[in-house]
Amino acid sequence: MEATTAASGMMTAINFLATSPTPRTFVPTTSLSSRWLSKPKKPNLLAVYAPRVNNLLSFLTHCSTKPDTNTNNETDQDSTIEHNSNSKSNQSNAPSSSNSDEALGASLSPSNSSSSRGLVLDLGSTNSWDSGEIGSPVVKRFLGDDEERWYMWYHGNSGEKPGSDSVGLAISSNGIHWERGNGPVRTSNDVGLVMNCGKDWWAFDTLSIRPSEVAIMSSNKVRASSAVYWLYYTGYSSEKMNFLDYDPLEFNLENPERFHVGNLLSGENGLKRQINKSLPGLAISQDGRHWARIEGEHHSGALFDVGSDEDWDSLFIAAPQVVFHGNGDLRMYYHSFDVEKGEFGIGIARSRDGIKWVKLGKIMGGGLRGSFDEFGVKNACVARNKKDGKYLMAYEGVGADGSSSIGLAVSTDGLKGWRRFQDNTVLKAEGGWDNKGIGSPHLVQMDGDSDEWRFYYRGIGNGGRTGIGLAVSEGSDVRKFTRWTGFSV
Repeated sequence: MEATTAASGMMTAINFLATSPTPRTFVPTTSLSSRWLSKPKKPNLLAVYAPRVNNLLSFLTHCSTKPDTNTNNETDQDSTIEHNSNSKSNQSNAPSSSNSDEALGASLSPSNSSSSRGLVLDLGSTNSWDSGEIGSPVVKRFLGDDEERWYMWYHGNSGEKPGSDSVGLAISSNGIHWERGNGPVRTSNDVGLVMNCGKDWWAFDTLSIRPSEVAIMSSNKVRASSAVYWLYYTGYSSEKMNFLDYDPLEFNLENPERFHVGNLLSGENGLKRQINKSLPGLAISQDGRHWARIEGEHHSGALFDVGSDEDWDSLFIAAPQVVFHGNGDLRMYYHSFDVEKGEFGIGIARSRDGIKWVKLGKIMGGGLRGSFDEFGVKNACVARNKKDGKYLMAYEGVGADGSSSIGLAVSTDGLKGWRRFQDNTVLKAEGGWDNKGIGSPHLVQMDGDSDEWRFYYRGIGNGGRTGIGLAVSEGSDVRKFTRWTGFSV
């Protein structure tokens, strides 16, 4: 799909600074005719106004998964990546091979150890920004005239700040072997840390940030270097959201999850669990590396707030994944914890411009008793099948014991009528590096000769060690996924 030529007019709207912290930009909304968007915008006195950024509203009419769809260009479709860059940037920021490459290098031979099966990105090296934990993979594949390139945005933290996540970028030529950086990026050719937590005391994302989706906006009349990336992410603050659990869960409820036993406080009538409030945010970039936050309607800068005490999403909003359905029709899938039902659930919101959203309600909850997702569903990734137009959802299912596995559901319109493919998982924790749990799937439908799907996921191993894995479908059959084991020969 193409984007309108309005893209060329908004490139100067924002100054994408190469320095941190990431700047915030207030986007003034105009009146919209949609029946969804009837609630007036509240003034945000803490926002910074950028006069020309309102061009974004007219820009978002078509969405593309490629930075440039003009195949007549003689240059690369994405000129912002150079594997052999001559940049004079700091050595720690230049692309370097993933720590998991050594393990995966052997994956081309039958002798590859099963313990690393599926692992494509391990923890960063000692003292790197992502040496403590990684997860939330958001993967995009770009096809050029003579090559393919892959971007992976993911969250990570270091041992020095284990409770504060940042967003980083890794690149690849095949989606298997990844190049990463140890520190912050400095140029548009670097890889590594690309976005830190917010610095404003009133903001919703001062504690931690995790990526959920990157929408690539482009036009066939705009050069690849002018593509615009829209990052939807979860921002966490230090604000605590408490509730009483009269029938204690078999697992510890945390937000964000840290894969360890959190602190539980005793309440008068039950167990009082503490989680951090999280809300959805948006940032925009011209190179996928230097980001400008876009102010939403909420006073904290978030796109929208949690629901009221009676609503299913009153605790937090997490993992806002956005799908472009058509001209002026975007859908956001997110999850929260339904206190009344005691389960995770997935909800949907709708927008005409990608900035102003209206919630439509909960669309999926927990599965049948004894099923792998009995205690709910979360971290959904929805993709529209290019062949039949149906919507495919990969999600993380939570069992009664807190175990996490990956399931699939399908819908004809992406709004309602979501049907689970089967009562069983399509991928679950097994012996190996991810033997304690898997989740946060991100779907990629392959183009060209290959008629398969991939999903990247977060795996948890012994001691809570995390990594990012890859599973592939058996051809076009999305009911069967197996962990990556090597290229076919």
